[in-house]
Amino acid sequence: MTTTPLVTLQQPKDISVSEIEAELSQIWHSQNSEKGTPGAVRASTFSMVVYEPEEFQRLLAVLGFYKEAIDGVNGSATKEAVRSAQKAYGLRLTGRVDTETLARLRKEAAELPPEQLKYSNMDNRGYSISEAIAVQNPCRIVTLCPEFGKDEGVTAQVSAYCPIEKTTSGGSLICCEYITLRGTKDALNRVGNTVTSLMIPGLPKFVWWKATPNLEQELFNQLKDSCNCIILDSSFFSDPESEFLKIQQLIEADTYVADLNWHRLSAWQELTAAAFDPPERRSSLGEIDRISIDYEKGNAAQALMYLGWFASRLEWEPVSYQETGGDYDLKHIYFKGSNGIDIEAELAAIPTADAGEIIGDLTGLRLSSTNLNADCCTILCSETTGCMRMEAGGSAQSCRTEQVTATSDQKAEFLLSQQLQRWGRDPLYEESMAVIAQILELKKRG
Repeated sequence: MTTTPLVTLQQPKDISVSEIEAELSQIWHSQNSEKGTPGAVRASTFSMVVYEPEEFQRLLAVLGFYKEAIDGVNGSATKEAVRSAQKAYGLRLTGRVDTETLARLRKEAAELPPEQLKYSNMDNRGYSISEAIAVQNPCRIVTLCPEFGKDEGVTAQVSAYCPIEKTTSGGSLICCEYITLRGTKDALNRVGNTVTSLMIPGLPKFVWWKATPNLEQELFNQLKDSCNCIILDSSFFSDPESEFLKIQQLIEADTYVADLNWHRLSAWQELTAAAFDPPERRSSLGEIDRISIDYEKGNAAQALMYLGWFASRLEWEPVSYQETGGDYDLKHIYFKGSNGIDIEAELAAIPTADAGEIIGDLTGLRLSSTNLNADCCTILCSETTGCMRMEAGGSAQSCRTEQVTATSDQKAEFLLSQQLQRWGRDPLYEESMAVIAQILELKKRG
């Protein structure tokens, strides 16, 4: 994704938290008082809080593997640093911060003396996500950066930037205010009321929580109660099953939740629907009683969401859950169809040698029936992995096979910019999460 060229009204300026509003007012006052230069006006679309831990980059920095700007971007320098750390600690070389790698980085950092937890390579402007959402005309972005080390309160920086191509009809630049607050998690918790007060009244309020949802964290609760929509990305979750149950609690409490990872499934959902467009195939939908879903090992979020979506559309009722493990971490979920038939779903975590940036991408799925006369067998597979495993499953039925081309940009920043253009809750997502929660409750009951 290309970034948007930005004009700087003011470089980041360190101030006290209590001075934030006065300093921002001064920026606009100075712009209006300068004659003979193009004016700048504050955008008026929405306010946004970004909780930006990006823990992995800072862990890599304090451990000496990463020397570039800590900017939250998982680019080539970050991937190389991850690979160096994995090699040093005898971990599988993937270039991605999976659960095992993150746990080891945390362990190594915890053993460092306090003076070694400092790092100087922070991107002063905050994080590049600002550029990804700048084109949506945000009025104000508040970035929260939890830090390591001793609790010394919260520090603040303010600045203002304007996308070059965004101007009013009178030629004034449309600009956004940036506020960056840094401190330990405990320190940021203490200023939750201040953070919510910084969101502009009368405008839509978004929170992008770039971590797992924490219903016990005071800051999280204050933000989700004060915003119109809280945005998550389940591809980051180390334990998606546990986190999905928390998301369902939020939905049941009437919180508008958006999961960027849900939108990565759109191509799979669209091709599935298209496969059953012909009337003769649509009539066989109710005969499907076997579904197999393969996903890249490391995160089952996409597989669970696809299963929840498909089951909710066909009104399947989850009845039991079984884990058989093995090389593919096999999970079997059993349903009762609305027509009374028994249905079996299998989720398989496939080890991949060259995984993409998103952990847990779907790689293939198969829909079929034990009724050999049913015209419903469908195989979908990623164009990068091919259909061999699904086709090797064998069947007396003839199968319709399609290759899935992922959306052009799967990165969270691109999906976020799209999410900010959506107004209103997504009933398909919420109905799918309700089925997932039923499945996971069965697992908890054993």
